[in-house]
Amino acid sequence: MDIGSGEKPSVGKDDGGALDVLAMHPSLEPFTFPRNGQTVRNRTVLAAMTNKQSHEGGKVSLDEIQWLEARARGGFGIITSAASHVQANGQGWEGEFGVWSDDHIPGLTRMADAIKGHGSMAWVQLFHGGMRAPESLTGCQPMSASENHISESLGMSRAMTNDEILETIEAFGNAAQRCEEAGFDGVELHGAHGYLISQFLGPSTNRRTDAWGGTSKKRALFLKSILEKVRQKTKPSFLVGVRLSPLLKSGGITIEDALETLEHCQEMELDFIHVSCWDIQETASTAGQMKTLTKWFSDSLKGSMPLITTGGVWNAQDACEAFDQGAELVGVGRVAIGHPDWPRYLHEGAPQPKRAPFSAQELREASLNDTFVEYMRRWDGFVKD
Repeated sequence: MDIGSGEKPSVGKDDGGALDVLAMHPSLEPFTFPRNGQTVRNRTVLAAMTNKQSHEGGKVSLDEIQWLEARARGGFGIITSAASHVQANGQGWEGEFGVWSDDHIPGLTRMADAIKGHGSMAWVQLFHGGMRAPESLTGCQPMSASENHISESLGMSRAMTNDEILETIEAFGNAAQRCEEAGFDGVELHGAHGYLISQFLGPSTNRRTDAWGGTSKKRALFLKSILEKVRQKTKPSFLVGVRLSPLLKSGGITIEDALETLEHCQEMELDFIHVSCWDIQETASTAGQMKTLTKWFSDSLKGSMPLITTGGVWNAQDACEAFDQGAELVGVGRVAIGHPDWPRYLHEGAPQPKRAPFSAQELREASLNDTFVEYMRRWDGFVKD
């Protein structure tokens, strides 16, 4: 029995190694996306995470595939890939795989097959680094919605021309089309964490005076146009959502800005919103009210589309809190690095998943390659020698 399959739960393991559950945690219930009727076996989402495991030129590595496949085998309902750049000049870091060329389709196909072969839904996170796509990787001066200061060492971005904006929108559509051809069930547009879509949404990073900037609605036009292009190039069954930051100091995004963007998103043909919290317990105040960030998003959406929340979820109680705040699906990142089979913990009486630090060997056994392990050493207290 697969976790969250809807069958009567029992205790033990099936031949595929999936742990059956004694009592059904809400995360393990199936979920149906309302727009197209696609059903996922449970409500656990592996959030997109940087891991630097792929090859130069944007080709997917076997290590990248095995990392995701282990989490699909471990029972996650939805597996989201790491951020993948839609144009060669949008690469944000070394070891990042791309979706900007048809040459990438064979690797993407192997990835989709590996994930879906274990019963999970497969998504690719699409993005462009914008001002956070360093010239050392791309050979190009970083571009953004406006001319922006990056850092003392990296200098300034340049403002995109109208033609470049249209080319990038087209690139997002072509990338989604490649993902669908490769067998993925959908894509998540990365509109969070200060990358290009977020740079257009942010009032500090988007100071344009043309159609692409000014009011919050104009700043959201880039996202809206990307979504429309993706819809033109994919079938109605293809899922498309967006990940948003509820707060972002670097882009000048306040909770008020985020909620205005969310209102505009409700006019778009999106399948889900993913609110990217560093901690689901974090709160914000506006209009004289204090709420968690997830609760603000949930109350604003009023059930108009599914909400995923991510941030600091580690155990079954944390996951329940995410649902109490109004999310329909719960995403995890850090806990899934050390625990590929995290969904097995989500039943009554389950032991607490071990917390960091993890040894390098434990992480290798969890399907991280040496590059990924070294990257995780940057996270304070995550890896022990």
